[in-house]
Amino acid sequence: QVQLVESGGGSVQAGGSLRLSCALSGYTYSYFCMGWFLQAPGNEREGVAGLGSDGNTVFADSVKGRFTISKDNGKNILYLEMNSLKPGDTAMYYCALAWNPVYCAAEPLLADGMDYWGKGTLVTISS
Repeated sequence: QVQLVESGGGSVQAGGSLRLSCALSGYTYSYFCMGWFLQAPGNEREGVAGLGSDGNTVFADSVKGRFTISKDNGKNILYLEMNSLKPGDTAMYYCALAWNPVYCAAEPLLADGMDYWGKGTLVTISS
């Protein structure tokens, strides 16, 4: 059974940093697209950053230059390093995985393409 468990959310002031983690278990295939999505109250879930098994990365325009995505393959953990945080980054952040790495080949990262989801971790940025 595939499971994604997020951690690392919290409350920080604008300009600060956070690192989100997503622990993956139960997935034994070599190919994947893993990504982070955010959802603010009243809004749809939108892609933030994705990393494919082929090394491709995609980022939302709003986070380019501020966020980085990486994966520790030994520990099976996906990270989202978030810097220069803004109040507009406030949202629930979800980790997701798709079987097909093509979903990480082009922007935007699409929620409809994901096969598995975590339960989310809350990020709150105060001004």
